[in-house]
Amino acid sequence: QLQLVASGGGLVQPGMSLTLSCEASGFDSSTRVMSWYRQAPGEARDWVAVISPRSAGANTLYTDSVKDRFTISRDNAKNTVYLQMKNLKPEDTAIYYCRTVQNNIVYWGQGTQVTVSS
Repeated sequence: QLQLVASGGGLVQPGMSLTLSCEASGFDSSTRVMSWYRQAPGEARDWVAVISPRSAGANTLYTDSVKDRFTISRDNAKNTVYLQMKNLKPEDTAIYYCRTVQNNIVYWGQGTQVTVSS
């Protein structure tokens, strides 16, 4: 059974860093497009970052607001995708979700809360 488990969220001060993890099970995440989304209170869930399959070069893309601050990466041996977040801002406060698609079905992790506040 395909499953995504996100972790690593927390409360940090502005300017600090945090790394989120998305552990996949039931499939090889290196063969899939893996994405991170986030949802702030009262807002829609928005795309943050994506990494292509290993066979496609593991290319990455980011939404403009996080470019040069966030990095998405993989550890294929651990079947885990990461989102390294640096220089966090209050506007990064949200629940962060990892996502993949298999057989036209969208799978979401359970979400991990990131709060950036002084």
